[in-house]
Amino acid sequence: MKAYVVGGAVRDGLLGVPVNDRDWVVVGARPEELLALGYRPVGRDFPVFLHPQTGEEVALARTERKSAAGYHGFQFHAAPDVTLEQDLARRDLTINAMALDPDTGALIDPFGGRADLQARIFRHVSPAFAEDPVRLLRIARFGARWPEFTIAPETAQLMRRLVDDGEVDALVAERVWQEVSRGLMERAPARLFQILHDCGALARLAPELAPLWVAGGGVTARALATCAQEQLSLAIRYACLCHQLDSHASAADDGTKALGALSERWRVGNDCRELAGALLREQVLLRQGSALDAPAALSLLERCDAFRRPERFGDLLSAFRSTQFDAVAAPARAAAARLTAALEVAQQVQVATLRRQGRLPALDGPATGRALRAAREQAIAQAFAGT
Repeated sequence: MKAYVVGGAVRDGLLGVPVNDRDWVVVGARPEELLALGYRPVGRDFPVFLHPQTGEEVALARTERKSAAGYHGFQFHAAPDVTLEQDLARRDLTINAMALDPDTGALIDPFGGRADLQARIFRHVSPAFAEDPVRLLRIARFGARWPEFTIAPETAQLMRRLVDDGEVDALVAERVWQEVSRGLMERAPARLFQILHDCGALARLAPELAPLWVAGGGVTARALATCAQEQLSLAIRYACLCHQLDSHASAADDGTKALGALSERWRVGNDCRELAGALLREQVLLRQGSALDAPAALSLLERCDAFRRPERFGDLLSAFRSTQFDAVAAPARAAAARLTAALEVAQQVQVATLRRQGRLPALDGPATGRALRAAREQAIAQAFAGT
């Protein structure tokens, strides 16, 4: 029995990237041998275990064979006679098909992964790449992580085959969103969508977004780059990704129908959906922020639930600023600052204070709400007058 470090840990070590966790492959062992040593089984489809001390994942060397459509359609064979090279051969890219002998430090690289790593190339290991549509998503995500890498022409051809053969259509929503959300958090998130567009997958996975990437993503790509540069949250990045859906909607739709369809298809979390919806609905008015009077500003704050959720309103303004460039960038920053100030002064208007001042009715009810709103509007007007 012999254990090797495999996959991303080897790749990242060669790149000089910090390695946070390691995956292992064990050659020449049976499941019962690992169980006897205290390893805990976690794999349902094939034998994967957790190391009893480190908790790192340890898998038995295995081969795989395509048996049905989709990324679940595989049969696996794990046995002591499966070699390390056979196990590495089933992996997606050459840069992920390397292993390290922990005893000697020797690199096992049967498919030229180190050379491709140095040349900054994503290249498939074998034609079996075209059997698993998740690999297409992974290349797109890796492209967002390492935008300096190019895709080998023969690999790009296999990616298009995954689309043409309908394999991409078999991807489940949760897996698509898992890869997309991770790609959105990389340093070049727009490249994920460009790669998906170039191979035809974006039109299948997100037809609402596909028109935006015909010309390279435009403002949407720039907004995502700003999000990455400022290390903004996933919800803000998703809002920026979707903020131009109104440009391809009907005259009666502000883009929220397209957003709803996309978010439902991908099973996007509520925090991302809500922020993206708020940006779509309010971005036209936000652009007028510097010209809004106190009643309009207060109505905007109320619609955005800013008094109960001021942090989310701050995220909305961050998303808005990230989508504004060139001549409108400075006015957008000024509008966001003005609305932030409006919220701050309105938050200081409290029912208890107004009651002590005798500015509220004796009994609570609708009149109290109207008086509170009037006081907030007055505070905002005074703040605007002082700017």
